[in-house]
Amino acid sequence: MTARPALEIAVTSPAGARVARENGADRVELCAALELGGLTPSAALVEAVAAAGLPVQVLVRCRPGDFVHDAEEIALMAAEVRSVIASGASGVVIGALTADGALDTVAVARLAEAARASGRPVDITLHRAIDQSADPVATAGLLPSLGLTRVLTSGGAPTAAEGLEAIAAVAAAAPGVQVMAGGGVRPADIPALISAGVAAVHLSAKTRALPRRGGGWVPLGAGGASAEQDTHFVTDPDVVAEARRAVGAQGWCPAPGAPGSGPMA
Repeated sequence: MTARPALEIAVTSPAGARVARENGADRVELCAALELGGLTPSAALVEAVAAAGLPVQVLVRCRPGDFVHDAEEIALMAAEVRSVIASGASGVVIGALTADGALDTVAVARLAEAARASGRPVDITLHRAIDQSADPVATAGLLPSLGLTRVLTSGGAPTAAEGLEAIAAVAAAAPGVQVMAGGGVRPADIPALISAGVAAVHLSAKTRALPRRGGGWVPLGAGGASAEQDTHFVTDPDVVAEARRAVGAQGWCPAPGAPGSGPMA
């Protein structure tokens, strides 16, 4: 019987990881600054999220913006890869492009080598740099030779739901590499994504936290457009649970104390 696709939830905190675990996620992707597309989290944060109990894939991205990185940035990210794995990550999520939009295979190979330096098995995922590449399908074709585990993609479209056809083409171009659909995924999109044959679905299941400031508000950075918008994201348990139902619960054993964790029929 074909294994059901995995459900991966992007989180930014131990609390988010617990919400993901208790509502049926198979693993989490951890990052900081989700509102910026995700940045490398601290070693302490990786340790705390790993203690929540799910496998943790850690995004390694040293800055926001494009995916064209210079030598200093690649060296920094290689060090970050080694750090997060030493802190308990089950895998890393990496990527880099050249200035002409091709996959930077030299940089990706260096980051993958850093991931494998621990000597223990780790997952290595190409992040959505693929969706900003000049040719996502051609980029996918390079992944088997690099030994990557999986690729996270929307098929080069604004959302995975809009990129279904390209996602299928990515899968055909990268035999042996797991294809995970991500990018604006809503639970309602999941059945169509599964029908396209993806190995996993990825969503942030995020909602804005209510501001808790007691005093006044002044903008502190580019993200502070208003007092209401100047907050952070948290993981919504209802969205995770809905996504779990959409993926299908075959073979899933809920965490103790989680909804549905009573005796199995």
